[in-house]
Amino acid sequence: MTFKELGSQAIDLKADVSKLADLQKLVDVAVSRFGRLDIMVNNTGVETRTSVLDTTESQYDEVMAINLKSAFFGTQIAAKQMIKQGGGGRIINITSVHEDWPMPGNTAYCLAKGGMRMLTRTAGVELAPHNILVAGVGPGAVATPINLSTMNDPAKLAQLDAAIPLRRMARPEEIASVVGFLAGNGARYITATTVFTDGGIMPCRSASRFPRRVR
Repeated sequence: MTFKELGSQAIDLKADVSKLADLQKLVDVAVSRFGRLDIMVNNTGVETRTSVLDTTESQYDEVMAINLKSAFFGTQIAAKQMIKQGGGGRIINITSVHEDWPMPGNTAYCLAKGGMRMLTRTAGVELAPHNILVAGVGPGAVATPINLSTMNDPAKLAQLDAAIPLRRMARPEEIASVVGFLAGNGARYITATTVFTDGGIMPCRSASRFPRRVR
C-alpha cells in the first residue's frame, strides 16, 4: 500500500543522492510543499560483492558515494534545515548488520555501513543540543531485490532461513515499522545508536553458518 492510498501526501521527485545539489533539492521541495522538514530517512544502498583485493577504484567510489556520502550530507542538509526552522527533528539512517559484522567478499559495502554507524553515533551527540535525534536501523536479511540471488536459489534460501533464529527473512514492512517507531513519540529518548532488526541473527554471527549475502 502506498502513502497516497493511506491518505497521506507524497511527492514524486527524481534525484541522485550522491550529488549534494540533488540532496538539497529533496529538502527544499519538501519544505516548499509541506512548510518544514521534521524527518529525514537516509535509505540508499548498493554493493559490489568484491573483496579488498579486487575492488576497483570506480567500484569503491560508487559504493561510498551512494551509501555513505549521501547519508553524511543528507544528515547535514536536513539538520541545517531543522535548526533553521526550530523544533528539533529526526534523522534515521538505514544501515545493516554489516555496520558491525564483517562480510568477506563485500568489503566496500561493509566499510560504508561501518561509516554510517559512526555517522549516527557522532551526529547524534553533536545534534542533541538542537533536539535532533539521529538513530540507525540495522536490518539483517530482507526480502527485497538486493537479495534476489538468494531468494531465487532454494538451497541458499534454506541455508539462510536456518541460520536466522526466527527462521525467515524480514519483510520490508517489518523494517518500515521500526523506522515509523523511531520517527514517533515513543522514540523521543533514542539517539546516537542503531536498532538492529535482524530476527536474532547478530547474536549467532558465525561466518561459517551464513551465505555470503545478508541485508
